[in-house]
Amino acid sequence: MQIRQADKHMQTSLRGIAKRAEISPKHRFGNLFSLLNEENLRWCFPQLNKKSAPGVDAVCYGTFEANLEENIQRIVEDHKGNRYKAKLVRRKYIPKAGGKKRPLGIPAIGDKVLQKAVALILSAIYEEDFLPCSHGYRRGKGPQRAALELSKTLHRGRFGWVVDADIKGFFNNMDHDWMMKMLEQRINDKRFLGLIRKWLKAGILEEDGQVKYPVTGTPQSGIISAVLANIYLHYVIDLWFEKVVKPRCRGEAMLMRFADDFVCAFRYHDDMKRFYDVLGKRLGKFTLELSSEKTSVIRFSRFQTEKSKVFTFLGFEYRWGLSRSGKPLVKMRTSKAKLQIALANIRKWIRVERNKHGTAVIMKKLRLKLLGHWNYYGVSGNIRMLKVYYFKVCRIVFKWLNRRSQRKSCNWHGFNEMLKHFQIPEPRIVGYWD
Repeated sequence: MQIRQADKHMQTSLRGIAKRAEISPKHRFGNLFSLLNEENLRWCFPQLNKKSAPGVDAVCYGTFEANLEENIQRIVEDHKGNRYKAKLVRRKYIPKAGGKKRPLGIPAIGDKVLQKAVALILSAIYEEDFLPCSHGYRRGKGPQRAALELSKTLHRGRFGWVVDADIKGFFNNMDHDWMMKMLEQRINDKRFLGLIRKWLKAGILEEDGQVKYPVTGTPQSGIISAVLANIYLHYVIDLWFEKVVKPRCRGEAMLMRFADDFVCAFRYHDDMKRFYDVLGKRLGKFTLELSSEKTSVIRFSRFQTEKSKVFTFLGFEYRWGLSRSGKPLVKMRTSKAKLQIALANIRKWIRVERNKHGTAVIMKKLRLKLLGHWNYYGVSGNIRMLKVYYFKVCRIVFKWLNRRSQRKSCNWHGFNEMLKHFQIPEPRIVGYWD
């Protein structure tokens, strides 16, 4: 019964905050710290990822849940009594394309509970401020929707040039002082802001045992990091583009952003050039820098489809082509790099799974993996790349299933029958323009 009361209290508070933020764009919210009470933290706990890795204290979701009341009470007493200290963030590196590694930060689960509550409050405030061009880490939005909207906008607009941009090491270089100044535009609660600063300054425990205390940045994958990143780039890029860049352009101009990856399109070359010439300075003001490897300027025009080049955004390649009726059409297809990464992941997965589980379990997992791929990359015009992926995945799975022993498990006819039996989904289109 207590959880139901907390549910009602927290959700009511968030709705009230969102309503006030909507009707009063300049209102600064106070007394937010009081929302971080036992009832609301208890309500936030089940929203955490149960399978997430533990932090430096090695406490997992199940262990924390076993003494939930005591743990929640201790957290509340500590932060109300000004005794709360953010634990070290455990660093973990995961492989990226090109042999590079992405640094992730894993907070302790007690910190995650508090961060979840703060993230919900911040989202309630800033969701009313965020512009339609912002798609990252927002409820009701996502990468596929951003990709489809970009395709639709480019197709219907009169654009001639595209700036495909990426910020170098964004999560490591976000300036703490600027972040706090931005938050102060909407928040007038020193204790609430102080809690966020503690997380920004929390030490990072590296894999080799060293502890580093960051001067800039926020741990990527931290619960609070996603909403802070969106707020930071809302002020750095979105508002600047909407209030300063667009009014000074002679022709159409648009921005589409997902986290630190964004695309801008312009009708005229001089508009594009003025923007690109000052973009680096704008980012530099906030201690950010463009990635020279991932940023490009290309010709992209419906009136010169044969001269238009290709760019990538959120795993898709965009290019001008012709429809069946011979009219210009923006076409999307899976980028070659993402296709190779997806196939490499399948190889890695099946080599491990083939000796751990039976065929039925493997096929069930394969079905889910293919459904996930179709649900994201299954956009209109991409059926050929879906078929390429499906064909190569089948070859990989067939090969490694037959390597479980010296005797082959099946031939191609038997394998195809197996695919039908376990209802392995074939390529299909699921995403269309609205």
